[in-house]
Amino acid sequence: MSTTKQAKSALISVFHKDGLEPIVRKFNELGITIYTTGGTEKFIRDLGIDCVAVEDITSYPSILGGRVKTLHPKVFGGILSRRDNESDKAQLAEFEIPEMDIVIVDLYPFEKTVASGAPEQDIIEKIDIGGISLIRAAAKNFKDVICVSSMEQYDEFLNIISADKGNTSIADRKRFSAKAFAVSSHYDSAIYNYMNEEETNFRQSFDKVSPLRYGENPHQKGAFYGDLEAMFEKLHGKELSFNNLLDVDAAVNLINEFKGEAPTFAILKHNNACGFAQRETLAQAYVDALAGDPTSAFGGVLIANKTIDAATATEIHKLFCEVVIAPAYDADALEILKGKKNRVILILKDVELPKVSYRTALNGVLFQDANLITDTKEGLKNVTEKIVTEAQIDDLLFASKICKHTKSNTIILVKNKTLCAGGTGQTSRVDALEQAIAKAKHFEFDLTGAVMASDAFFPFPDCVEIAHKAGIEAVIQPGGSIKDQLSIDYCNENGIGMVMTGTRHFKH
Repeated sequence: MSTTKQAKSALISVFHKDGLEPIVRKFNELGITIYTTGGTEKFIRDLGIDCVAVEDITSYPSILGGRVKTLHPKVFGGILSRRDNESDKAQLAEFEIPEMDIVIVDLYPFEKTVASGAPEQDIIEKIDIGGISLIRAAAKNFKDVICVSSMEQYDEFLNIISADKGNTSIADRKRFSAKAFAVSSHYDSAIYNYMNEEETNFRQSFDKVSPLRYGENPHQKGAFYGDLEAMFEKLHGKELSFNNLLDVDAAVNLINEFKGEAPTFAILKHNNACGFAQRETLAQAYVDALAGDPTSAFGGVLIANKTIDAATATEIHKLFCEVVIAPAYDADALEILKGKKNRVILILKDVELPKVSYRTALNGVLFQDANLITDTKEGLKNVTEKIVTEAQIDDLLFASKICKHTKSNTIILVKNKTLCAGGTGQTSRVDALEQAIAKAKHFEFDLTGAVMASDAFFPFPDCVEIAHKAGIEAVIQPGGSIKDQLSIDYCNENGIGMVMTGTRHFKH
């Protein structure tokens, strides 16, 4: 039996009518009978094209304010009937059920309604029942029916029926079936996540995919599932890689801590800041951030919290970097940055970042709330005899924000709102501190008067002792160790100021 099917009829029931007209006109040209509902019927008749109302098949009107239109055996029988099954064919004839070879559905916009902040009743009314049922039925019977489940599929579908005068292949129908189940599963996941308050099950779905050249390494396949266009406007450069995206994620979350503040520039490598500074001008912030570690900055991701001007772009252009991100660019700055063909230039849109995070672990997924706590002046508790100064508080909070977005165990050293060095991803806090001090000295930073931030408490006074000997005069840490007093005592004996936040900032 041929796997190619000639379409003779189509059911169209859509919310959005955009892009539908060329398909309706093609159906009319090919002599395909159109069955339809409500607003779609009016749209088609306004085009001067004849169609059959579903109510004329079912002998039932649309009821309950439109909640029930297509849920009827004469509709679903025509979709689900097996064309090579004699019993099915006999029942279609007995009950006068027309076959439906094409089903086109565009679901109620549930996610957009949720995102709009609409009242709950409006959201509930946008849970599509008939449409999702039509999609599942048509997708199940892909051997005989082709299901177009989203307006994003209209162009591809139109090309198929135009190329072969209404014929569809089994390969086409099966591919569109997979698309349909992707649409239905995504839709159901969105509804579940809106309704779910107990976090008893994990359901996440992304309906956009960006294939990547490879994963972390060339022998690993990679892809990004999500809507990058919702976050960025890409102005120039090559496609982002798996590793680029990880660094971009780290950069965006870090710079978000400094939104609305003075000009701030960060340089990241392998998800950690290797350069960071805040100054009166963005150009100076970049120059001073680069001085923090010009070696690691090579091939890094650069991000700013202000519009990049020509002076800043001129300095950036001297460095080989993979990605530059900013909320905007002056025209002359953009032309300078485009001087490197592969350099990725992104505009970061003003979007809300996710409030949850998850990652694969073992044979499942780890879920948690995002770390949305940022240490503030009001939350600091001075625990030493020496009271930290206002200038030190500024540096301590600056260091704490960087520390929060650096791999644990971490120590961050800051002076005059400049990242002097960080110890990142170490197995002990002492190692992290010694790494930071050594790095600061290598790049000729004078740590006298610097401050230190730690992502977790000090179980022993060794870190404050090492820091003191390096010239550090103030410390910010969460506290919470049963031996906190040992570190406090050392600070009191040596004139160091220490504040505690009560909030740990591990980042594994």
